[in-house]
Amino acid sequence: MEQLIRNFHVKLQEMCDCYMDTDFQAELARPITVQSASMEDEAMRYFALLILYTLTVKAPQLSVKKKKEAVRVTVSSLNEEKTLTPPPVEIASKIFEIIRAITHIEKDKGELTLALGLRNERVEVQVKLKKTENDESMKLIFPEL
Repeated sequence: MEQLIRNFHVKLQEMCDCYMDTDFQAELARPITVQSASMEDEAMRYFALLILYTLTVKAPQLSVKKKKEAVRVTVSSLNEEKTLTPPPVEIASKIFEIIRAITHIEKDKGELTLALGLRNERVEVQVKLKKTENDESMKLIFPEL
């Protein structure tokens, strides 16, 4: 019998599956404290909720921008940009570590298509990462649904 290796990619898909039937906006608005759980679990939960929310509102782009002291999270469509409640900087940093581990983008700038298995569906998301001395950004570009 083959054993499943639970890497970040698998954990992200499991977290998406776990929260698929929840109110994503309410969950995203819930305050996050770094001490509330492990930073990795909290980052994975928040990242999964961001993906599910973006898919639900059928927005083509999700952006996370982190500067030294601040994080900005936006979901964009052609007509509108909505700012969501950002996580603490420590959680955002962990999200960037997770997405870099999943995509294997080790350079400061890179892009890759990420396939996410969500229950019986598969979504291919274009991931663009950029890092400078003072900030880090991630754009997820979703297919038209």
